[in-house]
Amino acid sequence: MKNLFAFLTLTASIALAQTKPNILFLYTDDQSYEAVRSIGNIDIDTPNLDRLAASGSTFTHTYNMGAWHGAVCVASRTMLVTGRTVWRAKNLEKNLKAEVTAGNLWPQRMAKQGYDTYFSGKWHISADVTKAFHTVVNKRNGMPPAVDHGYNRPISGQPDPWSPFDHTNGGHWQGGKHWSEVLGDDSIAFIEKAAISEKPFFMYLAFNAPHDPRQSPKEYVDRYPIDRIPTPQNFLPEYPEKDAIGAGKDLRDEKLAPFPRDEYAVKVNRQEYYAIITHMDAQVGRILDALKKSGKAENTWIFFTSDHGLACGHHGLMGKQNMYDHSLRVPFIVSGPSVPQGKKIASPIHLQDVMATALDLAGADKSNIEFQSLLPLLQGEKSTMNAVYAAYMNSQRAVIENDWKLILYPKAKVVKLFNLKLDPQEKTNLSADPALMPKKQALFATFQALQKKYADELDLATAFPELVK
Repeated sequence: MKNLFAFLTLTASIALAQTKPNILFLYTDDQSYEAVRSIGNIDIDTPNLDRLAASGSTFTHTYNMGAWHGAVCVASRTMLVTGRTVWRAKNLEKNLKAEVTAGNLWPQRMAKQGYDTYFSGKWHISADVTKAFHTVVNKRNGMPPAVDHGYNRPISGQPDPWSPFDHTNGGHWQGGKHWSEVLGDDSIAFIEKAAISEKPFFMYLAFNAPHDPRQSPKEYVDRYPIDRIPTPQNFLPEYPEKDAIGAGKDLRDEKLAPFPRDEYAVKVNRQEYYAIITHMDAQVGRILDALKKSGKAENTWIFFTSDHGLACGHHGLMGKQNMYDHSLRVPFIVSGPSVPQGKKIASPIHLQDVMATALDLAGADKSNIEFQSLLPLLQGEKSTMNAVYAAYMNSQRAVIENDWKLILYPKAKVVKLFNLKLDPQEKTNLSADPALMPKKQALFATFQALQKKYADELDLATAFPELVK
């Protein structure tokens, strides 16, 4: 009888191992939440992301917590693979080698559960990617190499010295084939290999698109004639606090377009932004088709998100180093067995919650992981995340709670207050209204509690004593 029980237990364990879901993680670079048609932007074409959203659920309020230097992607990706929130991730970044040695990175935790792990694309983390994954091809740097004449353009009335489909400008074209297409090729090869394996797979597929230089084939740029591109509702020729918040003329991202901004330059930048996203979307379609052909689709969870958003002309800004929703928020789509189809979930989450979710699905160790699994939210439970914290270096902080956002610029001694429900474009700063002082103080109290939770040691009470109750 004991032998029979042991046999049945072993058989059940083997069956469970064989039914562990595959995880396909699609990650983009610099894609704002607004740059997906199904999320509500009718100005952009993303048919394959739209079909992914139709097959699963979309989290409409997904945030990146911020960064400790100008390369926001480094912070976002370090948080993603370590599971630590922004300031603890900063401390870990100094010695990620120890985390790799201990087997603590996301892919390593998956591997311990019997997963084959695959990587291609942008890494931009201070750890050896080849020691984190079983299979690594075409590991890319932080951004494709740029050329000088790709900056400070276009200037109205002058010939544009740069073209998004000129291969001689390098960038995404370096090597002869667009990097998004290379990632599509790599992904299909991975899927074909995994199709003949009995082990579950974890694929981390990281596009460099739509990070600048925003390049794509001419046919994609031609889909977006300038008269199709609307000027952002919150367009400004110049952001008034740009220098005090670290988003001035010395910041690389902001050098892409001329100062002061004009509508023509913003439209051209957005034209190229939309075009590279639509081209990337075509590669996503190839990946989804290959997965279906492999026979693995029914037991695969697919996650799609980006490392952070991008202004690209909103508020007189071009980069991601700001506290506005266009830069804090990203798309987040999940599709898989039992995931509700076509559902939109407005509960706030962090994009790095994808790691905790995948670990849950794999039955993996979640010790020291600070982010939360999304499985309860997908099953209809309410979020326990009541407020969102965001930070950029020591020059910007923000908190979002119940449709209100408080932005703090300690170096400029500036406070901004927005009602996101009534003013989703964040155009009207309500901070000067004396009747809203209690609201600002309540938000600041929430912010201080989150500072403590996330180990943020910046003293803002001294900078803004009026906000302390």
